[in-house]
Amino acid sequence: MESFRQLCMVCIMSRASSQLAFFLCGCYMAALGVHAGEHYVADHHKAGYYVAAVYEHQSILSPNPLALTSRKEALELMNQNLDIYEQQVMTAAQKGVQIIVFPEDGIHGFNFTRTSIYPFLDFMPSPQLVKWNPCLEPQRFNDTEVLQRLSCMALKGEMFLVANLGTKQPCHSSDPGCPNDGRYQFNTDVVFSSNGTLVDRYRKHNLYFEAAVDAPLKVDHIIFDTPFAGKVGIFTCFDILFFNPAIQLLRDSEVKHIVYPAAWMNQLPLLAAIQIQSAFAIAFGINFLAANIHHPSLGMTGSGIYTPLKSFWHHDMESSKGHLIIAQVARNPQGLVGTENATGKMDPSHSKFLKILAGDPYCEKDAQEVHCDAATKWNMNAPPTFYSEMMYDNFTLVPVWGKEGYLRVCANGLCCYLLYQRPTLSKELYALGVFDGLHTVHGTYYVQVCALVKCGGLGFDTCGQEITEATGIFEFHLWGNFSTSYIFPLFLTSGMTLETPDQLGWENGHYFLRKSRLSSGLVTAALYGRLYERD
Repeated sequence: MESFRQLCMVCIMSRASSQLAFFLCGCYMAALGVHAGEHYVADHHKAGYYVAAVYEHQSILSPNPLALTSRKEALELMNQNLDIYEQQVMTAAQKGVQIIVFPEDGIHGFNFTRTSIYPFLDFMPSPQLVKWNPCLEPQRFNDTEVLQRLSCMALKGEMFLVANLGTKQPCHSSDPGCPNDGRYQFNTDVVFSSNGTLVDRYRKHNLYFEAAVDAPLKVDHIIFDTPFAGKVGIFTCFDILFFNPAIQLLRDSEVKHIVYPAAWMNQLPLLAAIQIQSAFAIAFGINFLAANIHHPSLGMTGSGIYTPLKSFWHHDMESSKGHLIIAQVARNPQGLVGTENATGKMDPSHSKFLKILAGDPYCEKDAQEVHCDAATKWNMNAPPTFYSEMMYDNFTLVPVWGKEGYLRVCANGLCCYLLYQRPTLSKELYALGVFDGLHTVHGTYYVQVCALVKCGGLGFDTCGQEITEATGIFEFHLWGNFSTSYIFPLFLTSGMTLETPDQLGWENGHYFLRKSRLSSGLVTAALYGRLYERD
């Protein structure tokens, strides 16, 4: 399958405290990206593969989401978005697509209040209790016009269809969780089979400043079966940063595929949409089908079809148009494995890395440096430690100077290490940073991070700024003594492009990432650890 790479960033923090703050995404991250072409393989249904599509949708928004409106007016707006969805389904059908994913908030938009969103909500019966094909049984339930249109698209396109909409469910005062207005309102993903049957629904659990909707009292752990990919899990946007339901779903070893609607506002240098989406696929060795909303003026772009070894993505801050990505992916994805190259000889830098970890007698340690073998001249003076804000967290950093070196920087219990060589020096400042603590802005969660980043300028205070272009080329090992097994490799190069690590894994109690032969300048290489139990 040919690799056509697109820049795409996942949706992160689409509702922070500014005029952008009320987005309905539910994710805290940042991203940048590059345009995507079509990543489509003509050999449709090759044995062991299936054809997937995600659509990054430029949604038509309500001119005044705070205003009270009628169901008729709400449907008029939503049908404009659904018309675009239908066009994309038919385009995808012509190319043999078997499953298509649409973004969060794509049908109704965002920035509603609990009252103003109500006319936009469909009634949602439980698929566990009711077997229903909305296209063939349109009169069975009231206020299900959106579900009916989605069902008919799936039927007409003969494909599984995943979409996000607002839903409502009446409740009684005897229910202790029932809101005062007598109804639950949910941010809901729905799955339809290729004959239009409602297969399942997932109600978003980790809301991101979404006052218009409720979190379900019990977390939905939704895994649905497909004839082409086996078991598929589903969650939404901000959920990607939390144990439930995202990590819990993957405890089922048969789940090798995730579908992921999002409305993510990108935030660099660590949490752009394409960064976290790709990292999730690599970390868990799965296929990850991510559809983000497309509103560049709000920093929202970045979608893709990600596998552990190859990704097809779209990131575009210029165009005002949506984008369809189609790719052929393996039913059983191959993970990132192998420590030696094709000749069976170990990479010299990896040999040096292993010697350092083993405390080899040929490596002499002092304050923050290790000098290995006499033939290599390392920096003789330990670089200065400094502090700078990155992603609203106070990182401890050291500058990365010279053409080669070995650095260490520590904070709390986490020590981060970098062994690097640079073919040529660029006139840019890079730094190695560490953070081990509770992140408290736009969500509260505990992270351990080791990050090699390009700074915004030549001053230490510019390290952590959002940048997208770089020329610095590195061959490096980045590692740390993480106290969690949930570590996401975030990797971004110049122009919002993605790179795949050469190697990842545990060695002597440390988790490491190795990379050589970068295709463009390094923007960020980071190991992003989550300690869910400390949230």
